Amino acid sequence: MSQQATPARPARRGRLARSVPLLIAAWLVLEIWLLTVVAGWIGWFPTLLLLIAGVFLGGTVIKRAGARAFRAAVELSKDPQSAQPQTGTSMTVLAGVLLTVPGFLSDLLAVTFLLPPTRALWRALGRRITGTVLRSTAPVGADRFADAMRLQEQLRIHRPDGKIVQGEVVDPPAGPAEPDTGYRPPIAP
Repeated sequence: MSQQATPARPARRGRLARSVPLLIAAWLVLEIWLLTVVAGWIGWFPTLLLLIAGVFLGGTVIKRAGARAFRAAVELSKDPQSAQPQTGTSMTVLAGVLLTVPGFLSDLLAVTFLLPPTRALWRALGRRITGTVLRSTAPVGADRFADAMRLQEQLRIHRPDGKIVQGEVVDPPAGPAEPDTGYRPPIAP
């Protein structure tokens, strides 16, 4: 009896996953519009110099945040009790990345990650969103673990050439175990 694989329907994307491309496109349009407005005020050459300066400033911010995180890791490895927790490094690196992205809107957002009052607001917003997401997800239980294991088995039986090998796991019958004689058949080349 031959079983044919039914084509799997793609999983439906959530609201955020559907709107991310639209948000990115809107962000790019706003960046380009703001770039032309600033270039109209101060000229194209100074605008280009500002964009290049933002890239170098972003690299410097990332480098300093990385060095600070490295020093904290070294202190933690030397004496775990006396080391103080490092906070704000991820937001500083994100600010550096946003500064390296050409555009004035991303630079403005990066500045809000660097200033202490707005950084506290971003941190509170991040905690709130994280708490909401964690509360909305179902706890990992035996049923979710079993589903994950079944999915792993389904993914494992696909061969690299695209063919599907049908199979199932058969547990040995429960009964008295045969004594181990120590004999192992040789491995055939």
